Amino acid sequence: MSLVVSAVAGVALDAALGEPKGWHPLVAFGRLAERLEQRFNPAGGGWRSHGVSAWCLAVLPLTLLAALLVQLPGIGWAVEILALYAALGLKSLGEHAQPVAQALRLGDLPLARRRVGYMVSRNTTALDATGVARAGTESVLENGSDAVFAALFWFLVAGAPGVVLYRLSNTLDAMWGYRNERFERFGWAAAKIDDVLNYIPARLVALTYAVLGRPWRALVCWRRQAPQWDSPNAGPVMAAGAGALGVSLGGAAEYHGEVHERPSLGEGPQPRARDIERAMNLVNGGVLLWLVLMIALEVLRA
Repeated sequence: MSLVVSAVAGVALDAALGEPKGWHPLVAFGRLAERLEQRFNPAGGGWRSHGVSAWCLAVLPLTLLAALLVQLPGIGWAVEILALYAALGLKSLGEHAQPVAQALRLGDLPLARRRVGYMVSRNTTALDATGVARAGTESVLENGSDAVFAALFWFLVAGAPGVVLYRLSNTLDAMWGYRNERFERFGWAAAKIDDVLNYIPARLVALTYAVLGRPWRALVCWRRQAPQWDSPNAGPVMAAGAGALGVSLGGAAEYHGEVHERPSLGEGPQPRARDIERAMNLVNGGVLLWLVLMIALEVLRA
């Protein structure tokens, strides 16, 4: 079975079932990562070499296992599909985003704050309606890149081993990649590896958002604003996404008790509830576009 057919099947499985109920392999992996961090970084501030060792022990054996399983006759194709399904978060992203937009539309700000708090790491308790809409829109654009498109990209590049390597690396970045005293050195490897793995996918996502939205404005925002963002990959994705939607994102946000003044992204009015849904439409449309292009290329190759 070709990787393109497996990719379509994995996306279809995610659309039909969403995240696995009751038990998710990434939850088990998160527990493993916690134990490794306790072992290699017990007092915080561990050396970079400790972080490299922990990363290798967490990611490489499972990547090798995926590479071995796909070679098994009769079930290799199923391993490919299930690996992509477990790595994708498309339906889950929509299930988190829609309740935020719905709460804003109903004027239930406390509920909207609580729901968007499930999507972002910033403090949401004091956000007004505009702040909630901004946080939700930003989360959809950025997580669409990390949890959907990048997983698809690495699956097409290297099959199940590629998507396992990417998804586990991205999870470790989310757990260890903080710039604070505890993780500054220990989490360095996780953060840098995730940056490398997301470099090409993020720019393909920015281009996808531009094509499906307002292309010229998205490209201009990408070129002018992305370099100002502190993340080399989130910058292009969010700048192009904001430009494609015709809204203004960025600005002040509180993380772990500290207010960060972030550069402005995009052009246009402040986002509203409908812009969370428009961002989700960009992600869904982008996935459909990628699948159509993949099928077309597979047909031409055949």
